Amino acid sequence: MVVDLPAFCDLHVHFREPGQTWKETIRTGSLAAARGGYTLVCAMPNLDPVPDTLEHIALEQAAIDRDAVIGVLPYAAITRERKGLELVNFQALKGHCVAFSDDGSGVQSRAMMRKAMETAAREGVILAAHCEDNSLPGEDPRSEWGPIERDLELCAQTGCRYHVCHISSRKSLSLIREAKAAGVKVTCETAPHYLTLCLDDIEDHGRFKMNPPIRTAEDREALIEGLLDGTIDAIATDHAPHSAEEKSKGFKGSANGIVGLETAFPVLYTRLVKTGRVPLERLVEALATNPRRIFGLPEAPKDRVIIDLDTPFIIDSARFASMGHSTPFDGWEVYGKVLQTVKDGQIVYNG
Repeated sequence: MVVDLPAFCDLHVHFREPGQTWKETIRTGSLAAARGGYTLVCAMPNLDPVPDTLEHIALEQAAIDRDAVIGVLPYAAITRERKGLELVNFQALKGHCVAFSDDGSGVQSRAMMRKAMETAAREGVILAAHCEDNSLPGEDPRSEWGPIERDLELCAQTGCRYHVCHISSRKSLSLIREAKAAGVKVTCETAPHYLTLCLDDIEDHGRFKMNPPIRTAEDREALIEGLLDGTIDAIATDHAPHSAEEKSKGFKGSANGIVGLETAFPVLYTRLVKTGRVPLERLVEALATNPRRIFGLPEAPKDRVIIDLDTPFIIDSARFASMGHSTPFDGWEVYGKVLQTVKDGQIVYNG
């Protein structure tokens, strides 16, 4: 069966330009997105220079205007150079970015996060938080849920619009569920790898190295339940390309991050929808309609993706449009091949 679905929107990608174009460029990242059925993505700010001033974000925007084949919206940083010490000028930057994030770095100081939330609430912008306590090892779930717990308290006090990036643990999910029930202005995302993998799947290879890390089967099952009950608003890929050398140093020595734009739908469809765990409609909401809704992005009725649900194929990272090829799903047999992606009525990918 071939289906015509709303094109996908990813709130969390890394396109590495400017500053790290040996890993990815706006051109290659947006081509990978189009191949995966995406027509709009939001690009994280761990760049060089960091988009923390109008001058710096203009460099990224110039590359987007020149090379993107789909819609790419930049994030601005929360703090200067993402160091957690000094807030950026939210008022100056808010018209030039989709939201504010220090992704890749957690804001360690409670006082700084409170100040950021108070400013964000006043300016009417979204804070998208990478939640990580640097005093704890990443494999300890508290390193994630501890900052989330702190931030939800601050969010309740300040009225800030707060989005939690790439949640991976059942405790994180529980805290967000409780905060939503209490009326806190919080949304969250998880990623395909947290919904389909667990500790039992990890091999000593860089393609399994990411931050936050893959956790237990119990965490995975809790996240699936959170997707079903609406606690998880969106699925984002956290597409994070690195060079082959950076990912060749085993599980411990490799850089954090995997690519995900070209595998997200088929992996999720195969593991969650074909197995009867998640309805296709719910998956489409999390990939396409909800990301736009929760970030207040325009609806795009002319953005469509045509997908073959019935013909199996093998994921082959050597054939990716992305410059990154590190994925734990390499070699998987999956269903849900993207045949065509259409943006504004124009074909941007034709497979």
